[in-house]
Amino acid sequence: MAHVRVAIVSEPLDITSEMERVTAGRGDIGAVVTFTGLCRDEDGRLEALELEHYPGMAEAEVTRIAEQAAGRWDISDVTILHRHGKVKPGEVIVLVVTASKHRHAAFESAAFIMDFLKTHAPFWKKEHTAAGAVNWVSAKRSDDDAEERWKTAD
Repeated sequence: MAHVRVAIVSEPLDITSEMERVTAGRGDIGAVVTFTGLCRDEDGRLEALELEHYPGMAEAEVTRIAEQAAGRWDISDVTILHRHGKVKPGEVIVLVVTASKHRHAAFESAAFIMDFLKTHAPFWKKEHTAAGAVNWVSAKRSDDDAEERWKTAD
């Protein structure tokens, strides 16, 4: 079974240290895939994105998604780090790291995790615009479509 690490944090994420943590002393790893999700500036109109979550519930659901990926692919490590609070454009919102003996499992599991995080992880987003407005971000149909492919794909 894969080593699973999940954390929901307010502080900036350190991608390099996570890569080092996953690979240190591990000669059995042949592939590491990372996905880094950044806050976009939305053509200069966004001042910050604020992410809210229910502590405990969010960690449990994100862990469930990680374990689901670990059960589906032969991966040795999965790390999911997600920010909460205000995130400025250019800052990292989410980091997914998957490690395996072969690239296919690492790539597929990372894609699966992101698709399920977008549709199942209990986070709510508010945009804080440069003009001073605050707007809730709605769910996107494209995220539901991305998740749907995993119901039939192997």
